[in-house]
Amino acid sequence: MESGKIKKIGLGTLLAAMLAFPVVRRVWNNWQQSKQNRQQHAQIIKRYGFYLQNVAKEAGITFKHESPKLDPKLDNIMPIIASMGASVSVTDFNNDGLEDLYFTNSRYGTKNALYENLGNGKFKDVAEKLGVADLNKKGTGVSMGAVWGDYDNDGYEDLFVYKWGKCMLFHNDKGKGFTNVSDQIPLPKWANANTAVWFDYDHDGKLDLFVGGYYPADINLWHLKTTRIMPTSFEYANNGGRNYLFHNLGNGHFEDVTKKMGLTSHKWTLAVSVVDVNNDGWPDLVVANDYGVDELYINEKGKYFKDIGPESRIGFAPKSGMSVTPGDVFNRGNLDLYITNISEPGVLLQGNNLWVPNLGDSGDNMIYRNLANNLGIELGGWSYGAQFGDFNNDGHLDLYVANGYVSGKKRSSDYWYDYSKVAVGNQTIIADTKNWPKMNGKSLSGYQRNKIWVNDGSGRFQEVGEAVGGREVYDSRAVAIADLWNTGAQDIVVANQEGPVLLYKNTVDPQNKWIGFKLTGTKSNRSAIDAKIDLYWNNQHQLQMVNGGSGFCSENQRRIYFGLGKHPVIKKAVIYWPSGLVQTLHSLKADSLYHIQED
Repeated sequence: MESGKIKKIGLGTLLAAMLAFPVVRRVWNNWQQSKQNRQQHAQIIKRYGFYLQNVAKEAGITFKHESPKLDPKLDNIMPIIASMGASVSVTDFNNDGLEDLYFTNSRYGTKNALYENLGNGKFKDVAEKLGVADLNKKGTGVSMGAVWGDYDNDGYEDLFVYKWGKCMLFHNDKGKGFTNVSDQIPLPKWANANTAVWFDYDHDGKLDLFVGGYYPADINLWHLKTTRIMPTSFEYANNGGRNYLFHNLGNGHFEDVTKKMGLTSHKWTLAVSVVDVNNDGWPDLVVANDYGVDELYINEKGKYFKDIGPESRIGFAPKSGMSVTPGDVFNRGNLDLYITNISEPGVLLQGNNLWVPNLGDSGDNMIYRNLANNLGIELGGWSYGAQFGDFNNDGHLDLYVANGYVSGKKRSSDYWYDYSKVAVGNQTIIADTKNWPKMNGKSLSGYQRNKIWVNDGSGRFQEVGEAVGGREVYDSRAVAIADLWNTGAQDIVVANQEGPVLLYKNTVDPQNKWIGFKLTGTKSNRSAIDAKIDLYWNNQHQLQMVNGGSGFCSENQRRIYFGLGKHPVIKKAVIYWPSGLVQTLHSLKADSLYHIQED
């Protein structure tokens, strides 16, 4: 080589030399993988309009649910009895404009979690610091779920935790902490509650509380006096827990008005949702019951609730109702009702129901048709929680359904045959757990995938779960919808029994627009629960309702979001406040979140 002469090295040769170093090679491979992932995600978004990515670990959410360990007399079927308790509810507890998440745990000694949204994609568990973590103490029962509502109208969302045990009410001290005020509500010393919802049934501007019981209140599952604790029938059981309706007196205290209001059922209640089914301005109750028929209670102007379930057809056939979710599936200004049940091919095909009301029906003459099969959203699995949300912002509500009951040891036999031997027995056999065969690690509708059904807008749904990123398999229970990153996308949170949280960050086709509303009541309750918004755009309209609890053991964000599709022309939004006030908004812009106060 001549002195002072530099040999030229090609880019490929230089890159090869650099890749000889392990650190450089790792960086290169990660970049290549990231590039490939971005390309794949872009293709999925182009096809389906959205893509989901589970970012729980990256967000700092490490919560894992643990099932209750109950009386040893139940060891033969412990996985069945202890199969609930994983829940999620959404709130903005400190009014910083960021949605936070509350998860319940269900074993003595475990703690619940309140994850504060830090606004940078990260969450921090502040439950212990704020006094709402250590609620699962021996002798007090364990948590099954929670709902948020501003019961004293001070501008901060308060917390109600329902339990198999002593339910608890916490006052929100301006986002700085929580005070246990359970003695202000006439809760029983023990209630095996599995659902609750805030609503203002009498339109007095104060939130009331409905609590649904599963097992009878005189049963302590940790200290059994008898093993005869199961339903007396798989179809028409009436030996479950009682329900409660607590009227808000306005001085921080509540009164029990259950009997007075006609809610004296003793079915096995698993879920409740508040829906104005007949559009008369009064919030009605839809109750999903296990081992029997569901119930539809019409609110008689705050004076009484009348069950028209059988007449409406909702309470006609016995199933295993586990979740109630309202949604305007057809964009016609009416709320349809999705109720989950059990579907196991070759064994039991109850099917999930989509109850659609006949337009023009009202009052006691409400008649529903079940169109789940017609739309392709009937067969989920052993379905628990479900939520509607416009995941791709195309203007049509999509559906997420959580599936899976008990996932036993892999390669173990199935428990369905053993289960069927009990199911055909008389009430004496069914009701006593001693008669149930030992599970011995067997699965019962385990290892099922959750369903993500996309609404095509023409009366059919397509299942796209694995395609859009929902690949994980757990025994899922509760589902909640929230815009956690304030992007206008509907993110999905799933609580799993004996499993970790799934936190799906949603990336939506930016060509599809959206609009959101955060309502604050003045004459109505401050949380604006029971308010309805009817949005008109592009010669169509969609109705949504602010809810104080929805689905199975879950509660969505308080804000209301509408997907608008491409090139939206928004005509107006009509808000129907619980007070009776009707407020119409014009000159609305897409990709905007509006904070609206009741005039």
